[in-house]
Amino acid sequence: MSKSLDVDKLEREVKTVYRNVAEAPTDEHHFEMGRPLAKRLGYPASDLDRVPAEAIDSFAGVGYHFDLADPQEGEDVLDLGSGSGMDAFVAALHVGDAGSVTGLDMTDGQLAKARRLRDEAGMENVSFEQGYIEDLPFADESFDVVVSNGVINLSAEKEHVFAEVNRVLGPDGRLALSDIISETRMPESIKSNADLWAACIGGAEQVTAYTDMIETPGFEDVKVRENPQYEFISDQATNACQKYGVKSISLGARKNNQ
Repeated sequence: MSKSLDVDKLEREVKTVYRNVAEAPTDEHHFEMGRPLAKRLGYPASDLDRVPAEAIDSFAGVGYHFDLADPQEGEDVLDLGSGSGMDAFVAALHVGDAGSVTGLDMTDGQLAKARRLRDEAGMENVSFEQGYIEDLPFADESFDVVVSNGVINLSAEKEHVFAEVNRVLGPDGRLALSDIISETRMPESIKSNADLWAACIGGAEQVTAYTDMIETPGFEDVKVRENPQYEFISDQATNACQKYGVKSISLGARKNNQ
């Protein structure tokens, strides 16, 4: 984390951005959203057809990782930064009535929308909780799988996030995520700019440092793949992509129980 980053300002800006995503998905945003994006990233149409359309409208993920997560019937899944709920609803299709899916988000507007869509769809095995991904409000070894899409780059305390994920995963638990990283470390002028963090640029960690943060609390078998089908649409992001190798990846890892 940059020593000069205003974390409180970052939180305010991120909440504002994603409240607007929930409430006005058709407005102009600094990133692509919706079903065309989800399909291009790799979400099967057969899954998208079975989850609430309004959740897909507000989908702002950066990759597809459910093949890496491989949620099974009866498992318990946690979605970090669950937004309007699309990934949580997709996970619920895989775990069935015998399993459960918990979405965690810090934004009131996203939570309200996700809960409404959950109730309208009658997906009783899905819940949405308010909280922070750096301090998970769940007991040790509560979940079989943790997923996240385009969210951890927004955290100024990524080491805490991965330590918490490790804590709440049970034996042989899996982590699968998509996120924004950079090939080279970006300068302090970018790392300390809350506006650029909220735009999913400033918080992009250099990829080797990112995987080190995952391995440190006890994850292994880390697999990383790039998502060239994800396209940056803002000028700031496009410039960072060209200059520092900012890009989308999907990643899978397994908890080391030793």
